[in-house]
Amino acid sequence: MTVTAISEHKAATTPHRVLQPEGWAKPIGYANGMEARGRTVFVGGQIGWNSQCKFEVHDLPGQIRQTLENVIAILHEGGAGPEHITTMTWYVIDRKAYSSSLKEIGAAWKATMGRNFPAMAVVQVSGLIEDEALVEIQATAVVPD
Repeated sequence: MTVTAISEHKAATTPHRVLQPEGWAKPIGYANGMEARGRTVFVGGQIGWNSQCKFEVHDLPGQIRQTLENVIAILHEGGAGPEHITTMTWYVIDRKAYSSSLKEIGAAWKATMGRNFPAMAVVQVSGLIEDEALVEIQATAVVPD
């Protein structure tokens, strides 16, 4: 997906219904739940390398941005965009690096995902298959009928 195509999705809002129980504190940067109907697009675990399987960045925020760009490129192949993502699972190898980089991660999110906030989980893992990978992201999207 081109940078232009990615930027076209930045301002999009989800066509799905965010599930927010009454009285619950509003989550920041994610949704507690999503309701969606339509065609499902599954994105397998993506990491922070480029389309040629080469790591160009070696910091967590940079790899998160590249990983999100990879997720969006796959979604595009399935006729979907960031606004269609209903759930994501992030696997990070360093929870403290994640927590200390939230501002930079937020900037990477905004640049790629816009104001789309699906249901999410972030899990710390002891390692990923690729030694240079600092994050892996899996996503599910639903394109409305």
